[in-house]
Amino acid sequence: QCLLSGSWRSDAGCRMVVSVLGKDGSFSGSYLPGPAAGNFKILTSPLEGSQQDAELVPHPTFSFTVHWQLQEASWTTAFLGQCYVGTNGEETLHTLWLLREAADSPSEDWKATR
Repeated sequence: QCLLSGSWRSDAGCRMVVSVLGKDGSFSGSYLPGPAAGNFKILTSPLEGSQQDAELVPHPTFSFTVHWQLQEASWTTAFLGQCYVGTNGEETLHTLWLLREAADSPSEDWKATR
C-alpha cells in the first residue's frame, strides 16, 4: 500500500516530509531542496496536497504545491505524481513539476514558468 506519510528523498537530494494523511486524502508537510537549488538561500518550505484513496487503487496519484520560503524571489511549484510499490515492497514516487516565479510585468510572463 502506498501512503505518502513520512520522509522522502529524491535522486537530486531534495527532502520532503509529509504529515499523516487526512481521511479525505489531504496532507501537509515541508520540503527542502537539494544542491540543485543553486545560489538561492532556501529555507524549509511548507507544502499542501492530496492523495487518491490508497485503499481503492494500488498505485495512487497525488499532487502538492510548495510555496518556497525565499528572500531573493517568489516561487511556487506544483508537483503531480504517482506512488508505486515494487516487488520488494519499497514505495517509490514518480513526479513531474512546474515551477512558477513572480514576473515583474505581463511582458515578462513568458519566462516565469519552468
